[in-house]
Amino acid sequence: MKSNIGYIDKLVRILIAVLILVLYFTDVISGAAAIDLFIVAAILLITAFINFCPIWHFLRISTKKKKNIKQQEKLN
Repeated sequence: MKSNIGYIDKLVRILIAVLILVLYFTDVISGAAAIDLFIVAAILLITAFINFCPIWHFLRISTKKKKNIKQQEKLN
């Protein structure tokens, strides 16, 4: 599993998940939609913390910043 989530992507996922969880626990959202959004929040948090998104993988998308070639040459 190669990391494919960058810093901004990770931050946005966490912020959206926290917003959904706050709405859920303050009973602003309820019913089936609340349960669905709770599951979405859990998925967003999991993917943010493991730095891997299966959807991005299948779409061949990576939001992770690429290292500069010159920096890599200096390290070698």
